[in-house]
Amino acid sequence: MLRVTSSVLAGVLGLCACSALAEGITGEAGLGVSYQPREPSGSRHETVPVPYFDLDWGNVSLGTDDGLTWSAFNRNGLSVGPYLNYLPGRTANGSLQGLRDVSDMAEVGGFIQYAPADFWRVYAQLGRAVGGAREQSGVLGKVGGELGYPLGGGIIGSSGLMARFADDRQAQTFFGVDDHEAAASGIGPYNASGGFQNLTLTQSFKFPLAPKWSLLTSASWVHLVGSAADSSIVRQTGEVNQGQVQTAISYTFD
Repeated sequence: MLRVTSSVLAGVLGLCACSALAEGITGEAGLGVSYQPREPSGSRHETVPVPYFDLDWGNVSLGTDDGLTWSAFNRNGLSVGPYLNYLPGRTANGSLQGLRDVSDMAEVGGFIQYAPADFWRVYAQLGRAVGGAREQSGVLGKVGGELGYPLGGGIIGSSGLMARFADDRQAQTFFGVDDHEAAASGIGPYNASGGFQNLTLTQSFKFPLAPKWSLLTSASWVHLVGSAADSSIVRQTGEVNQGQVQTAISYTFD
């Protein structure tokens, strides 16, 4: 699930509610709560309200994890097109006091996905962070796969594995510490390099509650790798291994 600020949450939920009234909208939408790291180094955790989306309108989709996508090419399970997603920033307070704040940004790029059946898919995304300070607008992306399976009694399970990567600039945004920040924060200076940043393993379940209503749960294990894992921020205040737990109530549109 996607971490959002309260204003973004209200805006996206309003957009979803209006869109769901239009003909041709199918899928699910709901609202839940998430216990998750406040920023990528895992220095702190928080409990926040989160939206859940899995909506389709022709070749346009709105998903909690993938954002807004358009399948410009869609044939035999292979889809390719652009996407727009939300990239949360960082407030440098608490144990991160003295580091720079990172503003919320948009992530714009392209994706490719192969999903010949409803219950499994493999995908890749490559994009750029936009809307933040110039030194924070780097290249980032992810590759992964997801498999769904019935468990009986209408319960559906799914397992996913994803790897995130970023270039030098984007890695430095969240995991680097320059000399000025080091003096102000007490965290050692560090130059982060590009490459894979983390691996995420997610296990989810969907429980039917009533006609068109479901309970969704998921638990994720995030393991930092490479330059991200070696960051002085992670070594001094964060965690290489991070956990995230979410639950939501969703309504199905058909």
